[in-house]
Amino acid sequence: TRPRNDAGNRVTVVLGAQWGDEGKGKVVDLLATEADIVCRCQGGNNAGHTVVVDGKEYDFHLLPSGIINTKSISLIGNGVVIHLPGLFEEGDKNEKKGLRGWEKRLIVSDRAHIVFDFHQVVDGLQETERQAQEGKSIGTTKKGIGPAYSSKASRIGLRVCDLLGDFSDFSTRFKNLVRHYQSMHPSLTVDTEDQLKKLKDYAERLRPMVRDGVYYMYEALHGPPKRILVEGANAALLDIDFGTYPFVTSSNCTVGGVCTGLGIPPLNIGDVFGVAKAYSTRVGIGAFPTEQLNAAGELLQTRGHEVGVTTGRKRRCGWLDLVIMRYAHMINGFTAIALTKLDILDVLDEIKVGIAYKLNGKRIPHFPANMDILHKVEVEYETFPGWKTDTSTARKWNDLPAKAQNYIRFIENHIGVPIRILKHAGKNFLKHSRV
Repeated sequence: TRPRNDAGNRVTVVLGAQWGDEGKGKVVDLLATEADIVCRCQGGNNAGHTVVVDGKEYDFHLLPSGIINTKSISLIGNGVVIHLPGLFEEGDKNEKKGLRGWEKRLIVSDRAHIVFDFHQVVDGLQETERQAQEGKSIGTTKKGIGPAYSSKASRIGLRVCDLLGDFSDFSTRFKNLVRHYQSMHPSLTVDTEDQLKKLKDYAERLRPMVRDGVYYMYEALHGPPKRILVEGANAALLDIDFGTYPFVTSSNCTVGGVCTGLGIPPLNIGDVFGVAKAYSTRVGIGAFPTEQLNAAGELLQTRGHEVGVTTGRKRRCGWLDLVIMRYAHMINGFTAIALTKLDILDVLDEIKVGIAYKLNGKRIPHFPANMDILHKVEVEYETFPGWKTDTSTARKWNDLPAKAQNYIRFIENHIGVPIRILKHAGKNFLKHSRV
């Protein structure tokens, strides 16, 4: 018998430490080469990861990016909301690029909630209403994620297990759900019979992939040694509780979401990688203290090719903000940082890093919850001389110029977490030799 204090296998977690788009998919892809299981635990197809393998570009929104590894199993956990047409379209599109046998390597939790097409329409309607009423929208991806999580929280949502159960009962509940949204949005039209026909077809294609996610994860954790990787979607500053509310996503994309989104205990959380760019970006509306609406911001945007994978929107760009990274570390307990796109800074004469916020001339010791306050803060910067050297070919610590090393050390010391992986804008990784 296993001693009570033996927690079993531990999962390695990869989480965004900023506002998303930090390059989590590429870090996951690096770690997934040795993983037996790669999991998604929250979010939906509002996430976007691009992974390049052998010159081929694969775009993932719902599928864990570990699906590329033919030796590992990919799991979509109960905390994820799944748009079935999007899932199969994504799989089929990547299959044409060379992703073979993905359906046999994918497991879907029977407790995951479903995003319906009308959830996506409602998402767009809500954005239009916000714009009309408040003069600003949240800037959602209009993928139906918020409305699907609202259905879940209102206890009227439908799950994968409902779709695969009594279809007559599912149909009744589906029609009731449609009527619920039509009562709030009279302009919403849904061809329920056509939708149900399509859902019945999706159900049969999905059925072989569906498992009880809680039992699957328990067996994986307490069976033979396994390497289990969890791929977070979105990021700390987009978390529904801890992010820049209301300009956030609809799920917990911090470490707590791993436990609730997969049904695993905190004891089984091992290494937690926080992924951050060497500068900051944000898509959509919301406070962004270190944003640079100038030549520096434009350079970061163009050199970094900062365009959203999911939306195609240009990302807003600014200097690295260590206030938000320290805040993300407080919540997530990062054991290591993966720093990406350091080489984008190669051409700059000087590089700034936000180290504190001031309000009315005084430093504030915390990250503000109130967005009005966050909009008013003044950022205190530390300025570093640029290294003006191409770092994209660096493979080890000593390949980096001394000024780049100083920049990295400053980040490590300020957050109190070692940077264990450096990722260039291209395909090259540099594992930190000092760790």
